[in-house]
Amino acid sequence: MKDEIILSVINLTKKYNDLTAVDGISFDVYKGEIFGLLGPNGAGKTTTLEIMETLREKTSGEVLVDGLSVDKDQNQIKKIIGVQLQSAGYYPNLHLNELIELFSGLYNVKTDPKEILGIVDLQEKAESKYKDLSGGQKQRFSICTTLINTPKIIFLDEPTTGLDPQARRNLWELIKQIRENGTTVMLTTHYMDEAEILCDRVGIIDKGKIIIIDTPDNLIDDLINKGFERKKQIKTANLEDVFLNLTGHELRDE
Repeated sequence: MKDEIILSVINLTKKYNDLTAVDGISFDVYKGEIFGLLGPNGAGKTTTLEIMETLREKTSGEVLVDGLSVDKDQNQIKKIIGVQLQSAGYYPNLHLNELIELFSGLYNVKTDPKEILGIVDLQEKAESKYKDLSGGQKQRFSICTTLINTPKIIFLDEPTTGLDPQARRNLWELIKQIRENGTTVMLTTHYMDEAEILCDRVGIIDKGKIIIIDTPDNLIDDLINKGFERKKQIKTANLEDVFLNLTGHELRDE
């Protein structure tokens, strides 16, 4: 893991009248890592991401993206980040290559739609309409659109929610490949196995406050060292492993 900071959150606070959604949190994200923000619904995860993405105003504190301030440098920040849109953000009747060209125009960059789609193994779907894609393909396409402007950091908000086991694991491999290509990944997820496999470090947030930040391995080891034991003996495989073994791990979410 590199020690060069690409994202700094300093005493960040967001209030809605009497509700404090984000309560003075601070953390750094390093270049080239996958950082996961974990917490229950209403913990402040999405609000924090939207502030970092310049999509929501903060109440106080400071957020720096590659040294740029979300207060003063929003236009510059938008040029170096990628933000995953939800399905409602796409015109359902446009073909994928048309959507890529549309987003390329918004970023004012020239791209080859098939080349961009090839990153997420959707080049054969270039002439397909967005509405005709499977759930896994839509998620891969949404990540594809975050890469159009060759960003330094991408933000993924629960990227695998609603996907079957095959599609989830295919997306995990894609996210790891994006990191290996030099892009920092900031994500939220409700799936602890996902965070354990993907994330270099995680921050656990609850009621707007960061409880702890560390690597998944360190957090698990600390819990075990405190004497924690599972009530039920866990087998060396689980039902998801059975499903994947019987149906295959290859891309099959067409």
